[in-house]
Amino acid sequence: MKKATVLLVNLGTPDSPSVSDVRSYLSQFLNDPRVIDIPWLLRKILVNLIIVPFRAPKSAKIYKELWTEQGSPIITHGESVKHLLQEKLGEEYNVELAMRYKNPSVPSVLEKIRKTNPNKIIVLPLFPHYASASTGSALQEVMDVIRKWWVIPELSFISQYWDHQGYINAFVERGKQHNWQDYDHVLFSYHGLPERQVDKVYDEGLCNEKHCESEITEENKYCYKATCFATTRLLTAALGIPEDRYTVCFQSRLDKNWLEPFSDKVVEEQAKKGAKKLLVFSPAFVADCLETTIEIGEEYQEIFEEHGGEKVQLVESLNDHPLWIEALEDLVKTH
Repeated sequence: MKKATVLLVNLGTPDSPSVSDVRSYLSQFLNDPRVIDIPWLLRKILVNLIIVPFRAPKSAKIYKELWTEQGSPIITHGESVKHLLQEKLGEEYNVELAMRYKNPSVPSVLEKIRKTNPNKIIVLPLFPHYASASTGSALQEVMDVIRKWWVIPELSFISQYWDHQGYINAFVERGKQHNWQDYDHVLFSYHGLPERQVDKVYDEGLCNEKHCESEITEENKYCYKATCFATTRLLTAALGIPEDRYTVCFQSRLDKNWLEPFSDKVVEEQAKKGAKKLLVFSPAFVADCLETTIEIGEEYQEIFEEHGGEKVQLVESLNDHPLWIEALEDLVKTH
């Protein structure tokens, strides 16, 4: 008898790099009220009449660069993790993979799970740092589906694990593949968020009043900005990188009112200061994807060269690294 089902959830990907599939993906993703948290009518107008029509053709070209013979990397890495974790956990567990947006969809995978009549479901979003737009959205989608079931089994939700030793060890091991001392500066680039979304974590006051760059407290422990800085402190301590040799920054912004400093601007500034080689970690992503392979690996390389730099070296994400599989095994067994 299966002891529990583990549901891994990642963000998602278009079904193909075609314009129509990218349009469908962006529409589902950006219409999520946790992603673009503005009034319903304004969001519908902004997303469906402005962002998606103009962005889909451009994004489709980028996805074609990213696509491999096996398909989308976020799916292929996810499937590999699913199978390796299944081997680690053994017959007492059943491991499934779903995507918050598009396929394999959360509702379809949960229906498959429901039919097995599990004793327990452990939901593990593949986002180390809690954010309403990622972890929050994934957990809400799972709850929206399961609340309609006649039989609701025991449920366990893993909201974040930014300080889990196994996760830290896995990224440290990836970092050791490059000698940081050979680089002029090291960037820790996390996916950006609108400032208003981290402000919503607090009942009183704003994020920039909570010392999120320097400490974790009971008040800010679910603040995305605070946990990103905290992960960076753990990684730099383990790798021996002093404060004056690295910068925490945030990528993929949509407008100026997002978390700062912006990664692309830091890359530009470092080049203007005379830096020739940058090493870039992206610890918010546990699988290489468009934001790491293309945005950092290619677009930031172009920006760096334009302003006098030579090499932006991306540290490979965890993907299916053995230490990452061990970390996931530990997260599951402690829940």
